[in-house]
Amino acid sequence: MTKSAISDDAAAMLPTLAAYLNAILIETTRLDGDEGSPRTRPVRILTEREMAQACHRDIIVDFRDGPPSLTQATKGQPLHIAFGPADMKLGHALIGEAVRGAGPAIGEPASAKLMRYAAKIAASEAAVLIQGDTGVGKEGMARFVHNQSSRAEGPFIAVNCAALPATMIEAMLFGHKRGAFTGASGESEGLFRAADGGTLFLDEITELPLELQAKLLRALQEGEVLPVGETNAIKVDIRIVAAANRNFTAEVAAGRFREDLYWRLNVMPIEIAPLHERRQDVCAIAATMLLALQADQDTFAWIEADALQALMAHDFPGNVRELCNMLQRALVLHDGEAITVADFDLRSAPVAPAAAPIAPAAKTVAAPRPDPIGNASRVLSGRDLQTRARMAEFEAIHSTLEETDGNRRRAAELLGISERTLRYRLADMRDLAEAA
Repeated sequence: MTKSAISDDAAAMLPTLAAYLNAILIETTRLDGDEGSPRTRPVRILTEREMAQACHRDIIVDFRDGPPSLTQATKGQPLHIAFGPADMKLGHALIGEAVRGAGPAIGEPASAKLMRYAAKIAASEAAVLIQGDTGVGKEGMARFVHNQSSRAEGPFIAVNCAALPATMIEAMLFGHKRGAFTGASGESEGLFRAADGGTLFLDEITELPLELQAKLLRALQEGEVLPVGETNAIKVDIRIVAAANRNFTAEVAAGRFREDLYWRLNVMPIEIAPLHERRQDVCAIAATMLLALQADQDTFAWIEADALQALMAHDFPGNVRELCNMLQRALVLHDGEAITVADFDLRSAPVAPAAAPIAPAAKTVAAPRPDPIGNASRVLSGRDLQTRARMAEFEAIHSTLEETDGNRRRAAELLGISERTLRYRLADMRDLAEAA
């Protein structure tokens, strides 16, 4: 747990600050003058009257009427923050996240409870399975588990399984020897061995094909990998943290994910709630983003109280990713010294309208349109298995899109892949066709 020392003057000025910090997993103590050297002691929270004893790691607070302000720590000077009653919510969040420095931002009591649970999990060597909607912060949680573990000094390798080329997944995960396949002009250690001594984060793991799931299961059970083209397995010492935004129970029931692999991964489950269920986290994440995005700025744009309230009431269908994008836009486009409600685009996310039923007697043929995707399979040449498999994949995607009149969601369902995977495949097809 992060620690901080609060002076008596600061505690009297902000009597609720210590309780707030303790609630978001920042342990507070009284300032007694024996906290150690400036490099090793906890961040201290002081007032302007105590400026003479402050160092660059400390925080100077002022609770007063008038517009809020924040000056980042620079050139040996500490961070200065001043605000009044109307801006106390964001003020407390800014102080808290400035003290924390790194790690997931916390504002909600339920999130603090989850992070305590994650810290306990980190102390073990057990596999971790993180579930939650797209954009809720699964990779951030994985990094927290790694950083809190005994492997923190080792590598943290993050892999998006949906983004791996279908024909190269095995070689990219487990490595390959020179000449193992066409184009393998050199050896590759693979991502498993790159993470040796640390943590391998497998995001969107439900996108792995079944045959790779079997090999992944063996790698986890035996603690070794067999590079493509090799005959002898190589030992690896890694911790697996996996994540997905799909329902594993449904994927197992549908036969798209191996049940034995699911139980191998689901030793320590972590479920992250969508952002609209974590209103106080919105404020904390906003504070973290404001500090990070304005770290090198001469001025600091504060979110006005009514704008913060509107932001916390937003549904955030895109979760943390949407909030970060929203704050970046507001910082670039805002006028004046503060960010107002008008600087946020708080409209609901667009919902695709339902397709209108087609009358059998009035069937129409869509006008032809330029589409390089259909030509992708014709561009490929070669008789090796990898090329033929890629050609078959492209043809299947193209014919399924024609069958569904270009409806990508329906095509992905018929193909048994996610929409994200389909987008990656279409991008590959388009690049190949346009390069021909």
